[in-house]
Amino acid sequence: MEKETTIFGIRAIIEAIKSGKTIDKVFMQKGLRGELFQELESIIRAEGINSSYVPIEKLNRLTRGNHQGAVAQISPIEFHDIDNLVMRVMESSKTPLFLLLDQLSDVRNFGAIVRTAECTGVSGIIIQKKGGAPINGDTIKTSAGAIFKIPICKVDHIKDAVFHMQASGIKVIAATEKATDFVFDVSFKEPCAIIMGSEGRGINPSVLKVVDHQAKLPILGDIESLNVSVACGAFLYEAVRQRS
Repeated sequence: MEKETTIFGIRAIIEAIKSGKTIDKVFMQKGLRGELFQELESIIRAEGINSSYVPIEKLNRLTRGNHQGAVAQISPIEFHDIDNLVMRVMESSKTPLFLLLDQLSDVRNFGAIVRTAECTGVSGIIIQKKGGAPINGDTIKTSAGAIFKIPICKVDHIKDAVFHMQASGIKVIAATEKATDFVFDVSFKEPCAIIMGSEGRGINPSVLKVVDHQAKLPILGDIESLNVSVACGAFLYEAVRQRS
């Protein structure tokens, strides 16, 4: 899978970006200098590509090739345009059910959520361009191939997706333990979108302020929260139950 999703070398990455390859993330060596490296930094900023500066040891773990201080992860899928996707779904006979993921960091959680989303008839998944888990071999494996079957969009910020959904007549529901209502008290029968937060922080507080509803799952044990992929499955199947 490394050969399919990873490229290395500064010039190779620059050319991949210029040729229109969908880059998930670029890892660059801390402290590296030089004209070509600055060109890479410039094109990454211009294209809004997710990137981070890491020790050389991290790059050596990502590839055994001569990386020259830069390694990029190529997305194995093509991302959809959110405007076109929402319009297409709204014009169909199916009641829309979207899933918004606010910077999930674990690729296996991401893959498991994609698998459940495909099984529950989710119309599309929206993720943020920066700060989230990449789509790599582990994501594909955990999703059982569902990553290739469900439309995925990227936006600059999850709030952009929230506002887009609301402007399209789609109710936005946040899954958060901060809610007073339980998931069973919220209607999923009309067009709606569910937001799931990151593993540690949950949903960004600024996003929670603009959603239409907040809902939580009942927790009967001593542990205060569920794994995000498990919680997401519970929310999605409640939507399926109400719509059946």
